Amino acid sequence: QLQAFGGGLVQAGGSLRHSCAASGRTFSNQAMGWFRQAPGKEREFVAAINRNGRITSYADSVKGRFTISRDNAKNTVTLQMNSLKSEDTAVYSCAANSSANLSATHIRAEEYNYWGQGTQVTVSS
Repeated sequence: QLQAFGGGLVQAGGSLRHSCAASGRTFSNQAMGWFRQAPGKEREFVAAINRNGRITSYADSVKGRFTISRDNAKNTVTLQMNSLKSEDTAVYSCAANSSANLSATHIRAEEYNYWGQGTQVTVSS
């Protein structure tokens, strides 16, 4: 089970912190990712992190502004979002791949088998 926290309303240029808490499985065996879906658009990849947190991947649109991290002791993955833009407005969801290799990050939604509920991020310009 994945429980997401965070999101909300922020002005352009501001920051938000999004977290996802996992339970029910060995968290350190799971690669994690964040995806988002804006109204009228398809779901898109945002960021991914491998099982031990040493390897990350980012969509070009968020690179340099967003940071994904994880704390395997606390079973949480976090997405720090800085310099937010109006185009970052979307419903954000965390996801887990429970059969990932140690060094793998995954950028395709179909590679994830567990999903948290989405939370809304709205950036006002």
